[in-house]
Amino acid sequence: LSPDAFDRLPRDKIVALVTGSQGEPRAALARIAEDEHQEVRLAAGDRVIFSSRTIPGNEKGVGQIINGLVAQGIEVITDRTHLVHVSGHPRRSEVAEMYGWLRPKIAIPAHGEALHLAEHARFARGLGIAHVVKARNGDMVRLGPGEPCIVDEAPHGRLCRDGSLVLAADDQAIQQRGKLSFSGVVSIAIAVNARGDVAGSPDVVFAGLPGRGRDSKPIDEIIDDAIFETLDGLPRQKRRDPDTAAIAVERAVRNAVGNAWGKKPTVHVLIVEV
Repeated sequence: LSPDAFDRLPRDKIVALVTGSQGEPRAALARIAEDEHQEVRLAAGDRVIFSSRTIPGNEKGVGQIINGLVAQGIEVITDRTHLVHVSGHPRRSEVAEMYGWLRPKIAIPAHGEALHLAEHARFARGLGIAHVVKARNGDMVRLGPGEPCIVDEAPHGRLCRDGSLVLAADDQAIQQRGKLSFSGVVSIAIAVNARGDVAGSPDVVFAGLPGRGRDSKPIDEIIDDAIFETLDGLPRQKRRDPDTAAIAVERAVRNAVGNAWGKKPTVHVLIVEV
């Protein structure tokens, strides 16, 4: 049956197998619990059975789903109340039986953490597997000719969908946005004349900062004070050097806001010579 048939059939005749039992936020079960799924909508009196056990670390996400379902009047059954757990992982005896059927010459443990991979390798050797290769993410394994071994490393790592692009999770743009979301940004433009004097008032724009500091002083006043105190304290020759003046103002504003707020924002300073 297609998902759109869910609402057309008697509710007591339907069993829907859905993803998301570990609290994945965009999986089907999470959307059902928030009543945001396009095809599957539950009603009071329906029943949801978790055949899984919550993996440590996923408790918060799973709890949110269960609470969302209960709030809709839905009965929730888990392994805490009923014998419903079904593991997707084979036991050692079952893995040994599989190896007995296949009788492979090569084994490459490829699931789990380092502890699991090492134990799987020992287990495979104990079953008489001739060649066991302990590979890590990105390792390129040559199976033949000759003895299997690691010969190279392929590009690997976590990737993120960023708009219409796919970027590495440690890409500078993603890291910068994470920093901006945590501590905000201040942009400052200052006009300086040939004598090194400030011409007019600095243009200050900030985002993600609170309106006032710890002592209730407005943040914009804190920033302005830091700018003028820094420039007034610089020798005239250094004020005429845009790079030197910009670095001094940036440090002063970061420290001033940090003292008033407890977080140091990203600060961009542009010195314009007029």
